[in-house]
Amino acid sequence: MKHEYEVLLTPWKIRDLEIKNRIVMAPMGGTNIFGWTEPNHFDKEAAKLLKHVADSDCGLIFPGVATVKDIIGPMWLYQNKLKFRKLKKFMDELHKTGAKMFIQLTAGCGRSFALNDMMVTLLDNKTLGKIAKPILDPEFHSLAPSATPNRWADNITSKEITKEQIDQIIYAFGETARLCKKAGVDGIEVHAVHEGYLLDQFTLPYVNSRTDEYGGSFENRYRFAVEIVKEIKSKCGEDYPVSLRYSVVSKTKGFREGAVPGEVFKEAGRDMEESEKAAKYLQDAGYDMLNCDNGTYDAWYWPHPPVYMPENCNLEDVAHIKKFVDIPVVCAGRMTLDAGAEAVRNGDIDAVGIGRQFLTDPEWFRKVLEDREEDIKPCISCQTACLTMSKSNGTNNTQTMDDSTNMCRCALNPETMQSTKYYIKEARVKKKVAVIGGGVGGMEAALVLKKRGHEPVIYEKSSKLGGVFIAAAAPDFKSHDKLLLKWYETQLRKEGIEVRFNTEIHDIGEIEADAYIIATGSKAKRLPVPGADTAVSAIDYLLGNKEVGDDVVIIGGGLTGCEIAYDLHRKGKRPVIVEMLNDLITTPNLCLANSSFLRDYFKANNVPVYLETRSKEIRDNSVTVTDKDGKEIEIACDSVIISVGYDPAPLAAQGKNVYIVGDAGKVGNLRSAIWGAWKTAMKI
Repeated sequence: MKHEYEVLLTPWKIRDLEIKNRIVMAPMGGTNIFGWTEPNHFDKEAAKLLKHVADSDCGLIFPGVATVKDIIGPMWLYQNKLKFRKLKKFMDELHKTGAKMFIQLTAGCGRSFALNDMMVTLLDNKTLGKIAKPILDPEFHSLAPSATPNRWADNITSKEITKEQIDQIIYAFGETARLCKKAGVDGIEVHAVHEGYLLDQFTLPYVNSRTDEYGGSFENRYRFAVEIVKEIKSKCGEDYPVSLRYSVVSKTKGFREGAVPGEVFKEAGRDMEESEKAAKYLQDAGYDMLNCDNGTYDAWYWPHPPVYMPENCNLEDVAHIKKFVDIPVVCAGRMTLDAGAEAVRNGDIDAVGIGRQFLTDPEWFRKVLEDREEDIKPCISCQTACLTMSKSNGTNNTQTMDDSTNMCRCALNPETMQSTKYYIKEARVKKKVAVIGGGVGGMEAALVLKKRGHEPVIYEKSSKLGGVFIAAAAPDFKSHDKLLLKWYETQLRKEGIEVRFNTEIHDIGEIEADAYIIATGSKAKRLPVPGADTAVSAIDYLLGNKEVGDDVVIIGGGLTGCEIAYDLHRKGKRPVIVEMLNDLITTPNLCLANSSFLRDYFKANNVPVYLETRSKEIRDNSVTVTDKDGKEIEIACDSVIISVGYDPAPLAAQGKNVYIVGDAGKVGNLRSAIWGAWKTAMKI
């Protein structure tokens, strides 16, 4: 272990509870020990992940948030006693590792509840809503302090929660905490005066316009959170540790509009001046720790930072707030060990919160301790499996039902939260397998095959491994993508997997093997407009094969096109985006934290975006486009980049021993390539 990390191995305390080191597994929705959206139970998949993390030397573990009342069904968490008996057995085993675990409880999402089309139908149709209410009650789960716009459904207004419902929730916190303590859980975390969830909405004037004891004054706005901690302490004792998930600053301009880093704006939510007062007030009310970051669902990229956000993006604000309290403070948000260790050493924070890296590689901290950092599969902050709630203009939450009910899976590690579906099992018959294509899908398949006992050989037509992901990883903000490519190269070498570079296969008959995996990727779509052949392809731009000028039109406002525009603007150039749909980045299951950052960034930095607009002709110094009303617009530019998607480019091959993975079969993303590679490699 590096000398500078040794401070992270020092113990610390939350009240009288000693934590063995300064590494905290941050809570992530979906890793809930009581299940996710289904009726509450003891969740074996979450338990397996959490125990794996504990076995790998994490000091303090927070499972994902548990709503005190089920999302599916009418039951409150405290009403199902069986799961607490199972939890007791689990805690006995977890404590043998030396780790500690808190259970995170929430009052709910309020107006941030991610309504999808089905839920909106139940809210719009009173008859259907009444029939469904015993099973699914979206009205209750989207109740807010005051009638306010739902974050996800443009035409839905969240209704005001009643005092009676508030009292029920407070009681549920106390009872659930009591049962958790009885089960051996080390503490409770109240979620949250954080992220624009229901409790946080009470504290924010732009959401809370109540005139009763829960609205108006500072004390009234924070009353709900105060009453909850007092209820827990009354049931569990003053010495029982209670942490608070806390957003230091809201970073929010208003409904559905966040502030990007560096932007000058007027805070609609909690500013630093109020936060200084609130942190001390909440400590004095009984909270024993602040587990911190920034943001709300309206500025969702702060609490769930995508790759575009700076590393350690919340650290400065969290370190500032620690000056105003006497209790421990934890910081999360793309934290690096270098910055985290320095902050602990300087007394700026007490521990380092790490979330999604534990999904990609639950053993990452043990590998740090053992000086095996090259073996850590890096999280790339893609959020394409762990946090897939998505939205664009005019839609509700477009997340699929499978993703909605199976949160906190990992695009890069399909075993996470899916261990009964994806696993390594030794092959009964060992085979020689030709893997044609050395992109991510091909490399992942080869690694799984090797672990199962097969003999894979990769045939790569170029001199590098990575395929199209080399271009995707090219921008300077994609440093972790580059680390992922390096990880693959390292693991292939360590596993002794043969790679034949500069070998293009035209016919599988050229290779003698028992089975064949076609992983030849995709090719860029052609744009059928005059002058398109003079434009620069997205791949050529990203790889640096072709230079572009200062004024650049990007045709295509999907993820790749927007990332290119973001990259160009960061380089001081002047991008313009042309998109035929009514919003940028409309892909379902692509996390709103990612897409809303790019939309807000372009808006904050005055990057021109032409929506519902089609390109008509590309000339040497301009692009002619047509808007939705048929009006022609000429956009002057030095260069044009085309980013309108890809088509599969499979090698023509058939047979019972031939398998196609990744974009060669169907164009997708890193998740579909890796999960598909596992499915295929498990069959052979």
